[in-house]
Amino acid sequence: MDIQAVQKSYARWAPVYDKTFGAITNVGRRAAVDYINANGQNVLEVGVGTGLSLKHYRPGLTVTGIDASEEMLGKARAKVREHDLRHVESLRQMDARELDFPDNHFDTIAAMHIVSVVPEPERVVAEMARVCKPGGKIVITNHFARDKGIFAAVERLTAPFANLLGWHSDFEMGRILREESLSVKEKKSLPPIGMMTFLLMEKTAVA
Repeated sequence: MDIQAVQKSYARWAPVYDKTFGAITNVGRRAAVDYINANGQNVLEVGVGTGLSLKHYRPGLTVTGIDASEEMLGKARAKVREHDLRHVESLRQMDARELDFPDNHFDTIAAMHIVSVVPEPERVVAEMARVCKPGGKIVITNHFARDKGIFAAVERLTAPFANLLGWHSDFEMGRILREESLSVKEKKSLPPIGMMTFLLMEKTAVA
């Protein structure tokens, strides 16, 4: 799935995202934000989308959001204005494969339900690691492919429609665990029925 396909897909999703896919992914989003509220300070949210998470971050954080879709960002900016979210420092259109931030800049990075959406997810994770401070955390929530069962069969059947759906239903977790500067600190399944996974990674002190 290339960046143009992602942008076209989410231009279609933007008007209805909050009440469809956004609702399905709410548990994972809140788990990530709850962790960040307790542990973060200078936060980058990669794939901020329509900004569903933004009003849940605690005051006192500094939050930057990026997304490839200008249509989704338009919805996010409207939420910032509507709720007067002063902790949101900026919302920028950006390709997550080439983050326009310096090395070792953020102490916490969130990627909620986007690693199975972006082109070249390994490159995206490498970029998140680059801009994360040593000792900083990367919080990922996402659906990952199952090895067996009826859900695994459904994932395989829908995989060819990735460009239309806007995500890879058969995305394997191993693809984002290859970055040598990151180590897994926590991994847990989330309701309902373990459909989503909460993954916490830490950047090594020397990367």
